[in-house]
Amino acid sequence: MSTNIDTPETVEADSTEVSCDGGGDLGHPRVYLNMGDKGEVDCPYCDRKFVLTTEHAS
Repeated sequence: MSTNIDTPETVEADSTEVSCDGGGDLGHPRVYLNMGDKGEVDCPYCDRKFVLTTEHAS
């Protein structure tokens, strides 16, 4: 038996503060996330990863 698990989507962002609603009609409640000093954060609902673009990283 084979299990096909999709890799979570990675989204480039130009701000350390992002929001995620899961996208589409069957998303999840909108959450607001802060990347902090790491420059990346994962959505706790859908595991979508937000990464600060290199031109905006400090």
